[in-house]
Amino acid sequence: MQWTSILAIYFLFLVFSAFVLLPFGVRTHEEAGVEKIPGQAESAPVNFRPGLLILRAAVLAAVATAAYVSNYIYGWITAQDLIFWGPTVR
Repeated sequence: MQWTSILAIYFLFLVFSAFVLLPFGVRTHEEAGVEKIPGQAESAPVNFRPGLLILRAAVLAAVATAAYVSNYIYGWITAQDLIFWGPTVR
């Protein structure tokens, strides 16, 4: 596998991980006991930290990319293993 392919796969895992991790650790103003600004949405986060989100997503993406590349090299799970019904061709 070329390094550019690994980089592209890492980027895809990074974006996916960021969206998956987005709702975790965020509290609303009501949960934090802080006054809201007039006109502010009820669900607006009080403690949104994008740097921490990207750091967590980068670590998760690195682990997922390492697992993906390792599976590509060693062939632990193949396309044949993902056929759960129908005729088995071995």
